[in-house]
Amino acid sequence: MAKSLFDEVALNAEITLQNRILMAPLTRCMADENLVPTEQMTTYYAKRAKAGLIISEATIIRADGQGYPNTPGLFTAEQIQGWQRVTKAVHNNGGKIFAQLWHTGRVAHPHFFNGNNVLAPSALKVEGTVPRMRELEYIEPTPVTVAQIEQLVKDYAQAASNAIDAGFDGVEIHGANGYLIDQFLHYNSNHRTDEFGGSPENMSRFALLVVDAISERIGAKRTALRISPGAYFNLEPHADDRAVFDYLLDSLSERELAYLHIGIFDDEQRFEYLGGRVSDYVRENYPHTLVGNGGFSAQSGELAINQGRFDLLAIGRPFIANPNYVERIKNGEELTPYSEEMLQELV
Repeated sequence: MAKSLFDEVALNAEITLQNRILMAPLTRCMADENLVPTEQMTTYYAKRAKAGLIISEATIIRADGQGYPNTPGLFTAEQIQGWQRVTKAVHNNGGKIFAQLWHTGRVAHPHFFNGNNVLAPSALKVEGTVPRMRELEYIEPTPVTVAQIEQLVKDYAQAASNAIDAGFDGVEIHGANGYLIDQFLHYNSNHRTDEFGGSPENMSRFALLVVDAISERIGAKRTALRISPGAYFNLEPHADDRAVFDYLLDSLSERELAYLHIGIFDDEQRFEYLGGRVSDYVRENYPHTLVGNGGFSAQSGELAINQGRFDLLAIGRPFIANPNYVERIKNGEELTPYSEEMLQELV
């Protein structure tokens, strides 16, 4: 029997989605100066509650994780209260929402947290400047110590607990797109020689510690993870990365997470060391609920679901342009095209 995007889907015994369409995490830089969600954000998310699940914009777990202006946090009481207004509005409109938990690692900048050091697996600088603040050049990061890694794991777990206090239905750990967790998973950004580098098991260790700490704190059924086996954003591909993700996916397959989410801008992009598309590689190595992402339309996404390539479809920019995306697709209505100007306002 063919699957429809509009089928109700049970992620597990605790969470049922009203359809297979997820709103992908979309950084909007619209929090206030204290990284507290604004009333604009409450309205913005409430309008999109017809999605099966909203994944929030990436939300930093602690101050030194910030790499972009006005990105929201989940580490102060004021931030938690701000998110409570957002989640209440989404729930009042019949939706569900996960918080995406974020630390940007070596693409953080001290400008945002009045610090001196930027933390990363290794002292490997990213070339370039901070988006939206091009006068800020990236700096060489300081390799995290084992003690600092242990604290980061605790801070991820605390942020997940804060997310539940804020009314979120669960969390998605941002382990993708060249940010902190992803930096541990790629040879281009991880040159460590201790227990967090040098082998697939060691390079996967931090990601799995975070997954397990959060799962223990809020339950595995409310814990999800986004990964990018294909290095394409602030990272260079490395042939040995595949062995890292082979190990990581095998380890994740033993855990009962809510879902695994592929982080890729264009799923038609091919990676030689993965044998082709990222989604096909992950599907081959991960048997549980998988979220596809990366340039799909509703039609091509539904086809991919029926081909068994993944189970749920995450839609990004079209949700910016069309707050009522799900209704428009369901009714066969024409979509408003996305344009860059839409990033300057919340609609």
